[in-house]
Amino acid sequence: MKKKMLALALAAAMMLSLAACGGSKTDAPADTSTDAPADADTSADATVYKVGICQLVQHEALDAATQGFIDALNEALPGQVDIENNNASGDATNCATIVNGYVSEGVDLIMANATAALTAAASATADIPILGTSITAYGVALDIEDFNGTVGGNISGTSDLADLSKQADMITEWFPDAKKVGLLFCSAEPNSRYQIEEVATCLANKGIETQEFAFTDTNDVASVTQSAADYSDVVYIPTDNTAASNTEAIANILVPAGVPAICGEEGICSGCGVATLSISYYDLGVTTGKMAAKILTGEADISTMPIEYTDATPKYNPTICESLGITPLDGYTAIEG
Repeated sequence: MKKKMLALALAAAMMLSLAACGGSKTDAPADTSTDAPADADTSADATVYKVGICQLVQHEALDAATQGFIDALNEALPGQVDIENNNASGDATNCATIVNGYVSEGVDLIMANATAALTAAASATADIPILGTSITAYGVALDIEDFNGTVGGNISGTSDLADLSKQADMITEWFPDAKKVGLLFCSAEPNSRYQIEEVATCLANKGIETQEFAFTDTNDVASVTQSAADYSDVVYIPTDNTAASNTEAIANILVPAGVPAICGEEGICSGCGVATLSISYYDLGVTTGKMAAKILTGEADISTMPIEYTDATPKYNPTICESLGITPLDGYTAIEG
């Protein structure tokens, strides 16, 4: 009887000891953004990784990148990711608050969606792996001179940059008689300035005059767009988060004025543009998610991972083309919806 009681006491003690043990990872998946796959590994000894997402603002392109990231990460590590997804509502200060919270929580990886999110994460930690997505130029975003394609340290990611010289060529292909091109962008976004400066150089080499029209935030989008419409034969809008969040306001001025826009990405073009050379932001997010899985499992070292890109596709907006009486060029795919 004493032996039986001793055995029971030892078993209870072992159970208490196991319950008290823990590590830096959680013991069960709790993906806050999407349901775990049906074939998820929920065994007690499965490692679960904590991943924090900071997205600058809600709009179609960034939303698609975030969803692609989540889907790819869940597919690569079914049942092994606990994802926390937060949106900064377009405020860089909120980005800092979000990523600092992730650092305090001791997450295993931070995904920073858009430049302000990336710079906030880079300032918050030099130890936790950071993957950027929807970043146009990492050298510009992180103030790296002579950027060679690999950030190093604890940062890597994916870029949404489509060939800027080809975008400049699109302007002259669609509108060969254009003499003045207005460059419409947000002055608070350094990657937007990088794009418009590159496009301006390409257009200057073609003998086309350009002028910058920079809004500071949502409040002056309409007035600045009106100034651009008054000046321009054609407007160029780069991949710009503020523009992407205000396409209706931009279209409400450009379309009645009869001024077409060539855009840096499909989401902006679908709202206010005629044509674009655009990537799939969902595919960009998928690529980022696959990179994250390799980092989390130790398959890859983030310090040696180069920035990755995805292919761009020429597309046109049939609705605005019809409104402006423009015949789409061959080789362009219609934007659906």
